[in-house]
Amino acid sequence: MICHKMNQPGKSLGVIGLGGLGRMAMKFGKAFGLNVTVLSTSISKKEEALTLLGADKFVVSSDQEQMKAKSLDFMIDKAAGDHPFDPYMSLLKTGGVLVLVAFPSEVKFHPASLNIGMKTVSGSVIGDTKSTQEMIDYCRAQKIYPNIEVIPIHYANEALERLIKRDVRYWFVTDVENSLK
Repeated sequence: MICHKMNQPGKSLGVIGLGGLGRMAMKFGKAFGLNVTVLSTSISKKEEALTLLGADKFVVSSDQEQMKAKSLDFMIDKAAGDHPFDPYMSLLKTGGVLVLVAFPSEVKFHPASLNIGMKTVSGSVIGDTKSTQEMIDYCRAQKIYPNIEVIPIHYANEALERLIKRDVRYWFVTDVENSLK
């Protein structure tokens, strides 16, 4: 987020997709002093976003009234699966930046969505070792932690089944030490 200058207090960040990386993007945004809006296809994540994670706003992306044009400086897209990009591009202010962290099968938007307003679309996967260490140090200092579900090693097959069924709320972390006792 820092390499895209998303650490400017008072600016606005939209987070598309409230999975594991979306939650972390939201937590970083709040730590950077951004006004964070969570954009989701599901109203079921609203309470978690606003109450537990501290989002400033929650928008159901299918609601035309909530999808206010030119309301965000930055967006991070971590939505699982394909979705239209033009509605999200219209949310960016002039000079806004959309960073793709997800891997949709294709990215399609009308050129006017990009050109009008001098918007930028970028991608990101992971930083180098130095950047990663800086991020870990920042997380420690700001007490930014991922939401996890600790599972015993013998639960691995059930965890995989839950992944397949999309019945997972937080990242699975295997408790190897206590599983081997």
